[in-house]
Amino acid sequence: MSDINHDVYGSMLILDRMNEYTQQDPLYSFALDELLCKETGRGGPPLCHIWRHPRSFIIGLRDSRLPGAAKARAWLEQRGYPTAIRNSGGAAVPLDLGVVNLSLIMPKDGPGDERFHGDFERMYSLIREALASTGCEVNKGEVAGAYCPGDFDLSIGGLKFCGIAQRRQAHAFVVQAFVVAEGSGRERAQLVRDFYDLAGAGADAADYPLVEGGSTASLEELTDIGSKASEKFAQAVKDVIRGRQTAEGMAASAARLVLPGSREIHDMAERLRLRYSPK
Repeated sequence: MSDINHDVYGSMLILDRMNEYTQQDPLYSFALDELLCKETGRGGPPLCHIWRHPRSFIIGLRDSRLPGAAKARAWLEQRGYPTAIRNSGGAAVPLDLGVVNLSLIMPKDGPGDERFHGDFERMYSLIREALASTGCEVNKGEVAGAYCPGDFDLSIGGLKFCGIAQRRQAHAFVVQAFVVAEGSGRERAQLVRDFYDLAGAGADAADYPLVEGGSTASLEELTDIGSKASEKFAQAVKDVIRGRQTAEGMAASAARLVLPGSREIHDMAERLRLRYSPK
């Protein structure tokens, strides 16, 4: 029996931006999440934002403070990877069209709602159910040598394919997951290792992850999902949520939905860039 919370998904709307990746700013989707979260905190509906971004490299706030971070970012930019510092937790991750990003945007239950663990569990349950048809067991727990390591690394056969982070506001929060669906997990892990080799020069080894190439794989490599794994995984996520939506919940959520305009999103992206830029 599924342990996904039916009440949450009964009124959750899906914002599918899988094929809306003309925006080149790596912070665009993070800025959209920030604005959607504010709206949810003001009484807007819960949302599942599904998105991809072209080749780019997202840096954690702690990464940006490493002694060689500026040099490492310049190296990435020269290789064709626009970089940005994200406002949610977690460490460095590369993005491309083979990585599916999920954002669960939900209101807090009240002033004392700081249930970090339960929120991560909700994302884990959603992804695990979306992959149930593959017959593969999805495990959680930190994977040694993986990039963006954490207690809620998701793995199959000991290889990480997903990391989870979150961003909490006063009245709502966003749980974000990156899912490596297509391509080579080893190549992505090697890119992150190369970044840390430059960024971490002169730093204590405990200040950044020690990434190993063989720690990460894609769903395409780990399962029999086949070609177009990104689209298939995204569809499976939507199917899980739609199986729990209710007509009453959807009608109420649709009436409360307010989406920000492109100019507002760009303005927020610029504010995030300035707020989290290295001082």
